[in-house]
Amino acid sequence: MFVSYKWLQEYVDLTGVTAKELADRITKSGIEVESVEVLNKGAKGVVIGHVVERDQHPNADKLSKCLVDVGEGEPVQIICGAPNVAKGQKVAVAKVGAVLPGNFKIKRAKLRGEESNGMICSLQELGIESKLVPKEYADGIFVFPSDAPVGADALELLHLDDEVLELGLTPNRADCLSMIGVAYEVAAILGRSVKLPERGVHENHEDVHQYISVRVDAQEDTPLYAGRIVKNVKIGPSPLWMQARLMAAGIRPHNNVVDITNYILLEYGQPLHAFDYDRLGSKEIVVRRAKAGETMVTLDDVKRTLTNDHLVITNGSEPVALAGVMGGANSEVQNDTTTVFIESAYFTSPVIRQAVKDHGLRSEASTRFEKGIDPARTKEALDRAAALMAEYAGGEVVGGVVEANTWQPKEVTVTITLDRINQVLGTAITKEEVAHILTNLQFAFTEDNQTFTVTVPSRRRDIAIEEDIIEEVARLYGYDNLPATLPVAEATPGKLTAYQAKRRKVRRYLEDAGLFQAITYSLTNEAKATMFALEAAAPIRLALPMSEERSVLRQSLVPHLLEAASYNRARQVENVSLYEIGSVYLTNSESELPNEKERLAGVMTGAWHVHLWQGEKKAVDFYVIKGILDGLFALLGLEKRIEYKQAKREHLHPGRTADILLDSQTIGFVGQLHPVVQKEYDLKETYVFELALADVLNADVEEIRYAAIPRFPSIARDIALVVDEHVVAGDVQKAIVAAGGALLKDVAIFDVYKGDRLPDGKKSIAFALRYYDPERTLTDEEVTVVHEQVIKAVEQQFGATLRG
Repeated sequence: MFVSYKWLQEYVDLTGVTAKELADRITKSGIEVESVEVLNKGAKGVVIGHVVERDQHPNADKLSKCLVDVGEGEPVQIICGAPNVAKGQKVAVAKVGAVLPGNFKIKRAKLRGEESNGMICSLQELGIESKLVPKEYADGIFVFPSDAPVGADALELLHLDDEVLELGLTPNRADCLSMIGVAYEVAAILGRSVKLPERGVHENHEDVHQYISVRVDAQEDTPLYAGRIVKNVKIGPSPLWMQARLMAAGIRPHNNVVDITNYILLEYGQPLHAFDYDRLGSKEIVVRRAKAGETMVTLDDVKRTLTNDHLVITNGSEPVALAGVMGGANSEVQNDTTTVFIESAYFTSPVIRQAVKDHGLRSEASTRFEKGIDPARTKEALDRAAALMAEYAGGEVVGGVVEANTWQPKEVTVTITLDRINQVLGTAITKEEVAHILTNLQFAFTEDNQTFTVTVPSRRRDIAIEEDIIEEVARLYGYDNLPATLPVAEATPGKLTAYQAKRRKVRRYLEDAGLFQAITYSLTNEAKATMFALEAAAPIRLALPMSEERSVLRQSLVPHLLEAASYNRARQVENVSLYEIGSVYLTNSESELPNEKERLAGVMTGAWHVHLWQGEKKAVDFYVIKGILDGLFALLGLEKRIEYKQAKREHLHPGRTADILLDSQTIGFVGQLHPVVQKEYDLKETYVFELALADVLNADVEEIRYAAIPRFPSIARDIALVVDEHVVAGDVQKAIVAAGGALLKDVAIFDVYKGDRLPDGKKSIAFALRYYDPERTLTDEEVTVVHEQVIKAVEQQFGATLRG
């Protein structure tokens, strides 16, 4: 909302308060003033001149030689390039020595051999935006009314000696979308009264009902519709002061009738529309919902197709306006208009908002209807507009108002105690101070035993509950005056949740292990969306993707990590080790919102260790990446509950891939990329893993129990077992542990052999076993008994034999 400081002075006495000071006061009271613009932009020395003579420049076809009276004796010669300059006009003249916006100084000059003593100015040259200049003057100079005094300050007549405050209004403060609403706000801040404009209407003896009738079929959308007839109007320019105020508010002037409706919109916050009565095509107005497929041409000459979600003003048969948004071209006020029907209505917000959304039409009128207007001012604004048209368009107001009114004013009262106000604000405000604030706000109230019963005026639709009254008291009492106190409560230091602490531990472990963290997009293409996914789910497409490459939500982190690895390899970074903790998105159908699940993934390729001095070089292989995961599970206390089972997964090497199980439930995988996939990404031998991180971090873990270092020696035994090739070493190891009982403390695989000395289809697996009892020294006989139980168990379960 743009607020003219000079215009505001008509409603509130601003004596002793500059525009900048007022902006500071308004901002401190809760409405941000985003800027204060000085309209003249440093211009000075511009006066009203009278073009006495205008001749063609002898040496230039597009220049005119003008004699201009600037009120200083003899006329001066000025060369002008405007196409519309003419004898008899009153124009803005920048005299020699004048300064125009941009610190442009006017000097005597010769143009094509002719002397020029000044400059005849357009509105743009005086600092007014081109989009605000009346269309007839857009490409030339501005012509002042014939009664403009020669030699007078042109900037003052154009109200460019003004300052404009730009208010950044929040949606709840729609009451300040009008000059009168801002006046009430400023009056409350300054503790001064509001002077409302006079709206006395002089009517003739005719009856408006003989001209037109009104019927509202959509009463829920239009609780109040009123109109007046003004006849014998003469279309022409509006008064200069009105044009200046409209331009200061960001609205381009058109003609006196249209400008008056826009002026009332700014003054009262009540949108109006003026119809050419003779072009309506009937003597009735019917307000209804549009019919599906019905069309109309709006004032912007666009044909609109309507639905029954839209509200229209009709002449009984066809639409003449899209209610609350834009009028129709078939009833537009034109230069030959003589009789005007003025519409003033209260349309409810949802129906206007729907029309704005469907047609992409947002106007000053629709903005106010969307946010909510004050129905109590609807007919007041209508009367004020009719009076101005009679005064400035030479019109004659027909007696009476046509209306359809089902609006029932609802009185909003709020009761609140002084103790409650002070309790919330932490203040010691007296009841006299609260009463003074409510009086300044012009809220009617009664007070009984420090309890205030406040009647909220209809202009303040944002006030409904006691917290709203507390806010009003606080902002006018002054936020700066509210006491600053520390909360009285037990201080609780902040800390990470158990899940957050574990996740941080995971991140630090992986970085200590040599992996770098990557952060990749959550969006991918449809082909990659389901690659490497731990769970099968339907792809989730965006409704309006930026591109096909970023059109589907990912279900695995691995594809983007492979892209990152490929990107690095293409830039001669041979050894790549990356990990990412991020979300994947899973759903059973496109109609359901996706579940967001956290994953941990990694990719490794190239060398793992390179020690040139020692001549050591270790390439990444399956056991490197598995070893990193083993260390991670050990760190989290899960190593004894984790299993690796050989698996076949799409896009992974069939012989070097394993599922990762936690308590027999699959939580992820680890393996080498399939050679075909490696080639697609232009990678060498590459290994990846992905884990359901929430399953890992949310797993219950026993408390750490410390044991004393054994005082008694242990006994080690090695066995090499010959088994069938398909037997899994991990299964054999489990059987050994189960058979060894309490005395068997450690079992480790140290060799796997396949060769000529073994029968076909057989392999040898060698295990190192360690026995001990923390309370005593074991004898060989005791260990032998247990060891034989182990051998017997593997023989029975796997057909194993001791290798000779």
